[in-house]
Amino acid sequence: MRIPINLSSDPFRRDRPMLVASVACALILAMLLAGQIFLILSARASAHDARIAVEGLNSRLRAIHAGQARLEQTLRQPENAVVLERSVLLNTLVERKSISWTKLFADLESVKPDDVKLIQIRLPQITSRQEVLLDMTVGSQDPVPIIEFLKRLQASPLFGPATGHSMAPPSQNQPLYQYRVSVNYAQKF
Repeated sequence: MRIPINLSSDPFRRDRPMLVASVACALILAMLLAGQIFLILSARASAHDARIAVEGLNSRLRAIHAGQARLEQTLRQPENAVVLERSVLLNTLVERKSISWTKLFADLESVKPDDVKLIQIRLPQITSRQEVLLDMTVGSQDPVPIIEFLKRLQASPLFGPATGHSMAPPSQNQPLYQYRVSVNYAQKF
């Protein structure tokens, strides 16, 4: 049996840096795992709180719907139906009377070019968002002033985007180009 005495024939292995790096990586991974577990548990707890809050809101919503159904049932009774219809009619009339025609024409005059004529305005409609929808017919000798009118309507803070519905060229009875235009009007009630 031979005993090796020379260390150069069997060099010393450097395992210590590899072991230290492995231990450091294991510690870092263990800390990341602990952080992930903490985040999962806290998210689960907040989700549980959110579910409880949503259930509370749903129960309140069901109670509100039940109350609304009872009120609607009371309003639908024959003796109350007449009052409800009259109330709706009066509210509609008051809403329509709240449109100031003087202010409407003054605002239209401020954006209308001189060579554009206002031929017709249909009864304004009030939308569900409490906006006034104007449906009007305008005319001019040339289409260019009408295009300028549409640009001014859209640039004005009182009017919304204008929508052109139809165009009629001049005829023997009507010597003007006629455009039917709809626009939202922001009159305050």
